[in-house]
Amino acid sequence: MSEIVQTRPKATSFNLREQLSVLNLHWAGVALLALVNLYLLASLIVLWQKSKSQDADARAQQRVTLQMAQVAARPLDGLDEKLAKANRQADTFYVDRLPVSYSEIATELGVLKSKNNVRLSGANYSQEPVKNVSVGPLTEIKIDARLSGDYTGLAELINALERDRMFFIIDGVALTGQESGRVNLRIRLTTYMRGLSSDEAAAQASTPIAADDNGSTASAEPVAGGRR
Repeated sequence: MSEIVQTRPKATSFNLREQLSVLNLHWAGVALLALVNLYLLASLIVLWQKSKSQDADARAQQRVTLQMAQVAARPLDGLDEKLAKANRQADTFYVDRLPVSYSEIATELGVLKSKNNVRLSGANYSQEPVKNVSVGPLTEIKIDARLSGDYTGLAELINALERDRMFFIIDGVALTGQESGRVNLRIRLTTYMRGLSSDEAAAQASTPIAADDNGSTASAEPVAGGRR
C-alpha cells in the first residue's frame, strides 16, 4: 500500500495553468476588440468632422451664389415699369425735340445764328430714311452749313446747337478761312425729321390752303420726308 504513487495534484496544477492561459487569451482578445472599436470610433469622428466642415463650406458657397444671383437680379426689379417709363420718354423726345419739316429746321438755325450774331452763308441738306424704328416714321437729315463771324459768336453758336430744344448732333467743324477779324467756318450737323402726330395731322388738315395768282394751291408747310 505504501508504494502507490499519487499523481492527482500534478494534473490539477496543469489544468490551472491551462485555464490561466485561456483567460489571458480572452483578455487579449477583449483588449484587441477594444482597440479596434476605439480606432473605428476615432475614424468615425474624423469623418464626421470632415463632413461637417464640407457641409459648412457648401452652405457658405450656396449663400455666396444666392447673394450673387440677388445682386444680378436687382436691375430686373420693376422691369415692366422701367420699360413703360422708357417708352414714355422716347415718345416725349420724339414729339418735343424732332422737327417735322425742312422749314422748321431752317427757322431754328436762323434763330440761333441771329442770337449769336453769326452769318449763315448757305446750307446743303441730304436725307435718308431710318428703318426699323418703333416710335414712328423717322428720316435722318444731314446739314452742311457755312458760317462766318467772330470767334466768340461761333463758339456760342456751337454751344447753343448742342443745348438747343431741337435735337442736333455736331458731326464736324472745320475752319475754312479768316479775314478782317471774321472767321469762316464749315459745320456738319445731323438731326432727325419725324412724322406728324395724329393731332398735328388733324390741325394741318384744317389749315386753309392758299391759292397763288395762277389759281394753283400749295400747303403752307412741307412735311417730313420732303426736301427743301
